[in-house]
This record gives sequence, C-alpha cells and structure tokens, in this order.
Amino acid sequence: MSLALKTDLGAGVIETDKNRKLSTKEKVSYGLGDFGNGFMFDLGQLYLLKFFTDVAGIPAASAGGIFLASKLFAAVCDPIVGSAIDYRKNIGPGGKFRPFLIWGSLVLAVLTVLTFLSPDASPTTKLIYAYVSYMIWGVGYSFVNIPYGSLGAAMTQDAGDRTSLASYRQAGSLGALFFTSVLVMPLILLFSNEKIGYPVVMAVMSLVGVLSFWFTYRNCKERIVVTGAPKEKLTVKSVVKTFVANKPLLVLVLMTIFTISAYNLKSAMLIYFAQYNLGNVKLMAYMNFIIIGSSFIGVLALPRLVKRFGKKQAAIFGLAVSILADTVNFFVPSNVYIFTILASIAFIGISIPNGITWALVSDIIDYGEWKSGERKEGTTYALFNFSRKLAQSLSGFLSGIGLGLIGYVPNAAQKAGTLLGIKGLLLLYPAVALSIAILVLGLMYKLTDKKHAEIVEELASRS
Repeated sequence: MSLALKTDLGAGVIETDKNRKLSTKEKVSYGLGDFGNGFMFDLGQLYLLKFFTDVAGIPAASAGGIFLASKLFAAVCDPIVGSAIDYRKNIGPGGKFRPFLIWGSLVLAVLTVLTFLSPDASPTTKLIYAYVSYMIWGVGYSFVNIPYGSLGAAMTQDAGDRTSLASYRQAGSLGALFFTSVLVMPLILLFSNEKIGYPVVMAVMSLVGVLSFWFTYRNCKERIVVTGAPKEKLTVKSVVKTFVANKPLLVLVLMTIFTISAYNLKSAMLIYFAQYNLGNVKLMAYMNFIIIGSSFIGVLALPRLVKRFGKKQAAIFGLAVSILADTVNFFVPSNVYIFTILASIAFIGISIPNGITWALVSDIIDYGEWKSGERKEGTTYALFNFSRKLAQSLSGFLSGIGLGLIGYVPNAAQKAGTLLGIKGLLLLYPAVALSIAILVLGLMYKLTDKKHAEIVEELASRS
C-alpha cells in the first residue's frame, strides 16, 4: 500500500506517492527524451562547426566566436527560463514540465534546420545569420531541455529509481549520438550539393527527436508536483540566492564545465581527425559505430558501480579510465585500429560520470528544498544547465580558435604541425580537463548518498 504525502512548503502542495516504484516502461520513455534531445542537440555539436567552416565559408576563428557568444547568451537565458517555469501559477493536467516537451520540441526542430542554412550573401551577412539563428536555437533548446531535465526529479525520490533514470537517460543520449554520428555524414554525402544535404538531413533527424519527446510526454508521470509559485518574489537576487545557497550545485557546476567541454570538444574534432589525420572522412561513421556503441558498456555497468561504490566514487573511476585512455592514445601513432580501441575505452569511461550527473542533479534539487524550504526544480536545473552552456561555449570557442592557431585550412592538405594540433585538441585537452574535474569532485563534493537519504527522510517528516 502506497503512502501519499502532502507537504506545505509555502509554494503550494507537494503530492507524491512515496513508495511507488517506476515501471520499466516509464524509465525507457524517460530515456527516449534524451534520445530525442540528442537528435537535435548533437547535430550542432558534431556538424555545425564543420558546416560553418567548410560549407558556409566562415573562417574557423569567427566560427568559434559564434559558439562562444551563442552559448553564453543561452547560458544567461537558462536561469530566466527555469525560473519562469517554476513561477508558473497555472499548472494544467499535463503537469508542470511535460507540456513543454511537445510544443517546445516542435519549435526546436524548425530552429535546428534553420541553423544549417546559409544565405547566398556577403560574408558579413552570413556571419550575422549564423549568430542570430544559433542564438535563437539556444533559447528554443532551453525551453525543451530544462523541463525535461527537471522532470526526472519530479518523477521519484527513490535513490535506486533515480540511478535507473540516469542510466536510461545516458543510454538515450548515447543512442542519439550513435545514430547521428554514424548516419548523418553518409546521408549528407548522398547529395551533390552539401548546402541542400545538410538542412534536409537535419530535418529528418529533428523529426525523430520530436517523436521521441512525444513518447516521453505520453508515458512519464510527475508525482512530486508543486502547485503554485514559490513565496519568494522572482528577482535576479532570488535566482542568485538559489545558486549560492546550494553548495553541492556550485561544485557540480564547476565540475561540469570541465567534463562537458572535454566531451564536446572531442565530439567536434573527431570529424577533422578522420578527414585529415586518417585521410578519409567516411571513417568517422565506422569509428563512431564502434566507439559510441562501446559506450553502452559503461551505461550497463553504471547501476552496479553506483550500488557498490556510490555515485561519487563511481564517477571518479569513470573519469580516470577516460583520462588514461586519451593520454595513451595521443602518444601512440595515428593508426585507425589502435585509435578506435583506445577512444572506445575513453568513451566507456566518460559515459559513467555523464550518466551519474543526472542522478546528482535530482539529489541537489532535494538538497535545495531541504535547505531553503522551497522546491525549485526548474531554477536549479537551469542553473546546472548554465554550466553546461558555459562548457559548450568553451568547447566550441576552443575548437574554432584552436583550428585557427594550428593553421587549419579547409578542404586542403594539412601541415604536420596542424595534424598534431588536431590530435592534441581531440585527446590532450580532454585528458587535462577531466583531471581537473576529478580534483573538483573528489575534494569539494560533500553530498554523499547517505546524506541524501537522510535529507529525503527529513523532507518526508515535515509533512
């Protein structure tokens, strides 16, 4: 028999079926949300820089500036979007977060296609269009990603279920990365004109994303629902206060800047490595088939690792594996077979902390409620997402600036120093960034699994 709780925390009534375990169908459907998310987000991370430099004809350094400015703009917008969701006064039968998955994903699909268009105009006009289209895309993405990320914390407070949701979410993310990495470039190459191939293929990928979000909307239920807006008035000060008062959130934000920038820079540089260091851009599809496919080993191992060692230690283990594999891979000769094996090991490692992060965010939302007395899923997740946007802007900027510094020339044979530079951007930066992430997580993150369990019990006792 389940125990229903109703807790007055000032922002309304929280209703939760405390003992309700999530079904496999709900977990799979939740993971499909990140699958759909990736079918629009990964396109920008994997191919937009290449589109800017090689199709639109935008210089590499300028293309890096687009990523830096656009992601920083989106990062600033995230807390505004998250707070707007938290402070909604009228929550309909669809719930607080789920309606955004349907309408937001439809808009995001259109915006995704628009970013892969380049007008036949002057270089300045092309640059302005790229800036504007990608900035607007970032805002549209926030209205989908923040509600989706907040949904996990609203579905359950059970530690085991949250780890399962994190695993399914990471599986969905990797699944999207797998398909977009393997299928997109071969499909684009079917077109004689890449200016047509890019938007057409992106439209097909985006449609898959919308359908995936529909399954999430249809099958996932919000069980921890705050009705009404928080008592505290929505101001810049209230958002900053939410951020500063939540120490585990501050640590996770700092760690994420390094982990996500490493992950995204690696994803963006692989296509250059395949084309120039290995001599065949088509190799990217085959390598990604193995590299990303192998990452599912990490996802499958995640629940057992967390159960045995806890979230923090399991994440540190995964980071260490990735660092070791990338470091060795940089110093061995660029052989497609050795590279693919070591890159696969690195992706298995990084998939573990990337998956655990989603469970940590849900724990941090509970911590914020315990600390302040008000539950702000949207604001908290948006502040965490702020760090991801900072990391994404950093990786995009470093990719573009890095290519410029090493003397990259589009669609031409590269000098030996340039080839070494591409390999360094692909492997050495991630190794250094993840090493810093280990220090941040190991020394500064204090919200243990035991402490979180005590927090959940205390929240229940406040009813």
